[in-house]
Amino acid sequence: MQSAPVDSARRSRAGALALRFVRKLAWMLIVLWGITVVSFFVIHLAPGTPTDMQVSLNPLAGDTVRERLNALYGLDRPLPVQYMDWLNRLVHLDFGHSLSSDGRPVMDKIVERLPLTVGMNVAVLLLTLLIAVPIGVVSAARQGSLLDKTLTVLVFLGFAMPSFWLALLLMLHFSINLGWLPLSGLTSLNFTHLGALEKIMDVARHLVLPILVGVVGGVAGTSRYLRSSMLEVLRQDYILTARAKGLPERKVIFRHALRNALLPVITLLGLSVPGLIGGSVIIESIFALPGLGQLFYMAVMARDYPLIMGNLVLGAALTLLGNLLADVGYALADPRIRAGARFGGPGGGL
Repeated sequence: MQSAPVDSARRSRAGALALRFVRKLAWMLIVLWGITVVSFFVIHLAPGTPTDMQVSLNPLAGDTVRERLNALYGLDRPLPVQYMDWLNRLVHLDFGHSLSSDGRPVMDKIVERLPLTVGMNVAVLLLTLLIAVPIGVVSAARQGSLLDKTLTVLVFLGFAMPSFWLALLLMLHFSINLGWLPLSGLTSLNFTHLGALEKIMDVARHLVLPILVGVVGGVAGTSRYLRSSMLEVLRQDYILTARAKGLPERKVIFRHALRNALLPVITLLGLSVPGLIGGSVIIESIFALPGLGQLFYMAVMARDYPLIMGNLVLGAALTLLGNLLADVGYALADPRIRAGARFGGPGGGL
């Protein structure tokens, strides 16, 4: 007899969650539209235009050629009109064509370089978590010990190193002095003559140094956040109660404390999602890797407006997606947030 009220309550909770999700998704779309408006007008404030870059490379081209190019690219129209045309294409998932000499669709250029950037940054993220979480937990569990002080010094050294400086040091030592790893690029000159397994190993050898540079900086920040959060959790009353009951220290640390200390790390993971696309500009430029970071840098230097907007929209969408994933992660890690989301209380993750 009580199954009907229970089912009705479950349906109401599911409806409340669905409504919250729809509202959040609608708000994300509004924010994304605002980002496109600001980005579109800001990039046109930068000195120089695509036609200036093209005309300056040809000494025979004059003002007439510049005017024809502006008319060809639609740059002679008012900015609001240009934006509405671009937004109309975006609704149909069309980022337009690049203003570079090849004139290829922006989407094709992005898709072509997307696997390398995403794959490299996913590897950096996974390795960072595998290394940073144990370091943060051990440092917090053994606060003030020699091990904690040693890890703290090493972590701060990694945090203080600029990524470009560390990349140059690694290239000098492992590539030039020792000759163990390739200096730059994604493949070797004889890549086409290699077998399938040899090609995989060749690409992996080229990505060792870029991934190592990303991991060093990621471990430094993530481990510090986790250590600070763990120390705060270990001072809570329920941890003292668990220890007073005689639970093993390992169970107290990993089952009771770590789960509650992961909330700041979940925030970092959510913010790192856009970094999977746009966080490799410096590393990809130094190591000459044909990824999205290098593509975005080249687009900015060439004032390739459609390509710049394509990268910015992709990064903005991933930022909003990262915030949504962080909210979901909060709900999975903390039952109180799930309860707030279900019953509409304050602090609900969704």
